[in-house]
Order: sequence, then C-alpha cells, then structure tokens
Amino acid sequence: MIGIQAIARYLPAQRVSNLERKEAFDVSAEFIEQRLGMRRLALCGPEEGATALGLKALEHLAAQGHDLGALRALVVVTQNPDRNIPHASAEMHGRLGLSAECACFDISLGCSGWVYALSAVSAFMEANGLDAGAIVTADPYSKILDPGDRNTCLLFGDGATATLLSRSPVYTLGKFTFGTAGEQAEALACNAGRLQMNGRAIFNFAARQVPLDVAKVLERNGLRVEDVDAFIFHQGSRNIVETIARRLALPAEKVRFEAADYGNTVSSSIPMILADEMARPAVRTILVSGFGVGLSWSSAILRRRS
Repeated sequence: MIGIQAIARYLPAQRVSNLERKEAFDVSAEFIEQRLGMRRLALCGPEEGATALGLKALEHLAAQGHDLGALRALVVVTQNPDRNIPHASAEMHGRLGLSAECACFDISLGCSGWVYALSAVSAFMEANGLDAGAIVTADPYSKILDPGDRNTCLLFGDGATATLLSRSPVYTLGKFTFGTAGEQAEALACNAGRLQMNGRAIFNFAARQVPLDVAKVLERNGLRVEDVDAFIFHQGSRNIVETIARRLALPAEKVRFEAADYGNTVSSSIPMILADEMARPAVRTILVSGFGVGLSWSSAILRRRS
C-alpha cells in the first residue's frame, strides 16, 4: 500500500515583518495577529524560483537518509514555475541526476494541490507498480504579488516541501473528497502577472464549503470528529482556520495553525505542518483539507501505521 513515508520542507531564511509595515498598509497589530495571523512572511531571493525551492526541499529529504535515486515518480505541484517549458519536474530531475526510469510531470493547482496530488500520485504509483515517488510543492507567490496590495502581500510566504510516497509508509491514505466551484474562479486569479484576490469571497467560500467537506470526508471514512487527533487545514489565514474550527465545534488543541512565522505557502501549507506531526506518534489519525484557487477543495484522512 502506497502512503507517506517522510516529508521534508524548506523555508527561505529571509523574513518580512508585517508588524513593521502595518502603518504603510493602514492596519493594526491586532488585525495582523488575530485576523491574518501572519506576523512574518518567508521571502525567497530574486534568483530563487520554484525550481530552486523544490530542489532545496528534495535535498533536505535526501539529508534525512532517503535515496532520491530510487524515485520512479517525481511530481511537482506549482502554478508559478520558473518557465512554462520544460516542466519543473523535468528540470529538477535533470539537476539531481535522477534515474531515466523516473516519470516526471507537473500538476497546476494551488492551495488544494497537495491533497489532490496525494490521491493522483499514489494511484499512479499503484497502477504502474512503482515503489517510491515524491510530491514537491513549490509556489513562490512573491513573484506575482503587487507590493501595494494589502489583500495579498500581507498573507503569502514562500516555501517548498517534498513528500516521499512508498510502500513503507508512516501514514496510510484513507478516502478522499474533491470539489470545484469554477464559477467563482475569478475570486483568486493572476491577471497581467499580478495576483488579485477578493478576500471576502474567498473567506465566505471557505467558511461555507470546508465544514461541509469535512463532514463528508469523515462520513466516507466511517469516522466522527472525536476519532481525529489533528485537523490540518490550508493556512489561508488565522481567521479562516479558526472560523472553520468553530463551525465544526472542533477542540482548539486539535486544530493546527503554524504559519505565523512564514505565511500562506499555498500548496505547501499542509505538508509544511504535517512534517512536524511525523515525529508525534501519539497523533494517529489526521484530517487534512486544502481549499482555494479554482475555487477548489479536497480533504482526506491519514492514519498512522508506525
């Protein structure tokens, strides 16, 4: 059975303080702390794009003792590649000198992308008898932000993760749920090279749709809220995460919000947190839920095997 064996992450060292620039955006410290939840944002360098970020995450995975040469699938989740051709996964493959037998392809999805990729890549591996694969998430939104737009540039940070899928998993994969509200896609879109977001529309979408999807994925997996040890939602903002938790009446200690020091890292936000959970054996059952660009959503149950 294919599942999650390991997760590595990479965050650039550079940080931008939202608290230090609150006057420039006419917001209060309380708004930053309690509504956005992002005190600082991780920022990649001018020469550091999706490929460089992803390579760092893969190098950190190798540093954990995992053999990248054994990979037979490398899938990159990004909507901000360095260039459109060739695909980012092929560039990473070449830079690392991976096996010619390693399948490489990209998935163009944002905030729900890692959960979608878990289902797609594990199924691809099972169907083709592959024993080891990696999902890389790298979506440097700093490249497309309008520096004067407080709707976006106070939220998004840069980072990358690498998730190792294998037949020796720590977490097995339960049943998934998926959905799309394409008629609302313009609420979060990149036009003329700049990200534009209708924050109210995104909040309303998440507050309405995600609790419904959580109930659905619990039912599909034969679980109740009390059976879940941790809930990891996409880190859109503190307000979004806490609103979802309230609407589901979730115990605060089971809901993770860890993005205060680096920001909303888009497709990396869930595995960024799950990397810490790997070292917590008492956390046996985890519900993950990604939502955003598209507007799309996906949720899944992860069960600890070892």
